[in-house]
Amino acid sequence: MQTKPGSPLLKLQNLQISYGGIQAVKGIDLELWAGELVCLIGANGAGKTTTLNAIAGVQPIAGGDILYAGDTINVLPAHKRLRRGVALVPEGRGIFTRLTVEENLRMGAYSRNDKAGIEADLERVYTMLPRIKERLPQVAGTLSGGEQQMVAIGRALLSRPKLLLLDEPSMGLAPLVVEKIFEVVQSVAKEGVTILLVEQNANLALEFAQRGYVMESGRITLTGSGDELLANPKVREAYLGEMV
Repeated sequence: MQTKPGSPLLKLQNLQISYGGIQAVKGIDLELWAGELVCLIGANGAGKTTTLNAIAGVQPIAGGDILYAGDTINVLPAHKRLRRGVALVPEGRGIFTRLTVEENLRMGAYSRNDKAGIEADLERVYTMLPRIKERLPQVAGTLSGGEQQMVAIGRALLSRPKLLLLDEPSMGLAPLVVEKIFEVVQSVAKEGVTILLVEQNANLALEFAQRGYVMESGRITLTGSGDELLANPKVREAYLGEMV
């Protein structure tokens, strides 16, 4: 699916999402251009995960528009969004714990029928994630948290995404493992995959991202380059734990 000339790959216009009578996302606007790595930061409950789930099609919206490659996809089912190149690595990883690592990875390619391409992409994932290649026959539920996160990212890559949605990839992981995960994220971005990253570790996210959005109580309150947001006193105090 080709992006229409002059259009961002992803555009949210006045996006609104509600749970019952509670409005979780209150009319946000957001853009991602092809090839960008953009982060969405904010406190727990700000609406970040809800936003990613809506883009992926697993959370219905109450108002506004989600445009992908120039087309409105508000009511497009999640599996059709995946076929068009929108892949989500959910919070908590969401791997199939009773399947092997290899079976998990191959599940990412379930909508594809290009056998040679799938095998080539598996080899690419093994090169990017050598630890996972060593664990192929292992039941995924027995892996460490970091290894499970790598499997979840690898599985998403097997769908050949144009837009990769990453929800809290560093959650609960040791610092050295987080460093490895972000190396992988950076490698994926360098291959030209557009990434929208939700991350509690704001400092790390902003160091890696070209641009960022700050979300508070269902609204976008700040946006700018990664460097601009890292230097912003409000961001430094609220999300980097610094007294300014």
